[in-house]
Amino acid sequence: MNELYTIGDVARRTGLSVSAVRYYADAGVVTPTAGTPAGHRLYDVSAIARLELVRTLRELDAGLDEIRRVLAGEATLRELAAAHLALLTRQETRLRSRRAVLSAILRQDSTAGQVTLMHKLAGMTDEERDRLIDEFWTEVSTGWEPPERMVGWWRAARPELPEHPTAAQIEAWIELAELIRDTEVRQAVRRELHEACTTGAGPLMTSSPMLDMLEAATPIGQAVMDAAREGVPPDSPRGRENADRWIEWLTGIFATPDSPGIPDTPEFRIQAADHMLAGAEWDRTPPEPQGPLDRYMALVTAVNDMPQERFPFEWLAEALRASAPPVR
Repeated sequence: MNELYTIGDVARRTGLSVSAVRYYADAGVVTPTAGTPAGHRLYDVSAIARLELVRTLRELDAGLDEIRRVLAGEATLRELAAAHLALLTRQETRLRSRRAVLSAILRQDSTAGQVTLMHKLAGMTDEERDRLIDEFWTEVSTGWEPPERMVGWWRAARPELPEHPTAAQIEAWIELAELIRDTEVRQAVRRELHEACTTGAGPLMTSSPMLDMLEAATPIGQAVMDAAREGVPPDSPRGRENADRWIEWLTGIFATPDSPGIPDTPEFRIQAADHMLAGAEWDRTPPEPQGPLDRYMALVTAVNDMPQERFPFEWLAEALRASAPPVR
């Protein structure tokens, strides 16, 4: 522990160059422990350990002033690490943003003006993103009277970038922001939703009783998904309970104050099971997004990076069949 080492030995032990060891001594970061009559610098084990720490901190981009404070006991390594972690996080965010903008430039062959816009969109705050989404849905629902609950559902489907988004998420947000800023896109979405709500079966599907039924389906469908995910056998008591709840909800859709609607029969349950299998087939090969609204939803999913759990159509079909007594 009391042995002294020459600057050459110190350089070999620490992995620093001789000039670097000399530089840190001249800068007052780690001074020599002693010197020879000939003026050669000597270091003890403690000084070598401090130089090794200096090298590590420098590789982590710590400045000399920060290192001096740590070595002098004025700052802890934890405090230094926290400060540099925050700095690196900000740098990572900027790099992801730049990567997303560059990827968009390559994909779109953008002009200088578009590049400026993309950079601005990528750097939006949460409040600015929310404001843009709200402006979009306000304009889409202006000029006609969509059901208030449906407007609330539309507004709820919004992008939420995490604190540390990936480049792919930022790139999806840039495309989404450009999409909803487009006046023609806003008009097209308004026309699409207006037609869907006011023509054909639209008035019935957007009526208050039907919306009540759709809301009532949410916990029932979630129970089905939970049971399937947990590996509950479709022909078990819990499977029967889920099938009964589904049929009760389904028959209630067609009920009116003057009519009980479709009766719950074995045939109806088998028919409902067949519809579930058809739904499973559709789910495996869903149609490609056609309009701007489809693209909006696809981009929201990409920004949020939350893979949607598929509905267990086959499981429910088996539960429905198992719950249907044999027809005599």
